[in-house]
Amino acid sequence: MKILVCVTSVPDTTTKIAFTDNNTKLNKAGVTFITGPYDDYALARAVELKEKTGATITVLNVGEADTEPVIRKCLAIGADDAIRVNAEPTDAYFVAEQIAAIAKANSYDLILMGRESIDYNGGQVHGIVAEMLGIPSISPVMLLDIDGDTAKITREIEGGKESLEAKLPLVLGCQEPIAEWKIPNMRGIMTARTKPLNVVEPTGTDKLTTVASYELPAPRGAVKMIPADAAETLIQLLHTEAKVI
Repeated sequence: MKILVCVTSVPDTTTKIAFTDNNTKLNKAGVTFITGPYDDYALARAVELKEKTGATITVLNVGEADTEPVIRKCLAIGADDAIRVNAEPTDAYFVAEQIAAIAKANSYDLILMGRESIDYNGGQVHGIVAEMLGIPSISPVMLLDIDGDTAKITREIEGGKESLEAKLPLVLGCQEPIAEWKIPNMRGIMTARTKPLNVVEPTGTDKLTTVASYELPAPRGAVKMIPADAAETLIQLLHTEAKVI
């Protein structure tokens, strides 16, 4: 079985965000980048499937050269090789098009990725990739087992969970608790240095969207403490100031 795991390189969740170029680009100065947390779950489950079935794992990232430390970490965790599409991943359709092109050329049985990235939180790429490939897409996947050419899946739905089966190949958007994050050991870190990381140029159309501007959330306002016996005052403030009722 051939598994393709698509990963994003995103700012660490503790990063203080700032923008540059008239608020159209992230200011990367001093920012630590990590593998997207949901992508980490996808990779962790892929490694478990590799250990169980003897599958091979290819990691794919659409990004510029500064994403390679993230890619190398994925190789250290257990991926066999990696591909980097040399382009800035600013548009979901563009990213999906690159993934689909790689998938068509290599005939993967299973394509895993996070349910969404934590920078744009679009949650679009897995569905677009599947449509381009003409195969099913399921998200968000919480449990995954493979039996021959059948995937046994549990996904989260509103108010509960849904269990289903689907034939390979397919695209899955993953989330916890599909697997526990894996930390690379020293042997993995050393072997990752010699594993293939192929850089390819993007194909297809240009990105369909551009960023007009970013803006930070409004700062938190002052807190007003209302005595427990002043319910009428609280209701009035919620109505006239907070405007939530």
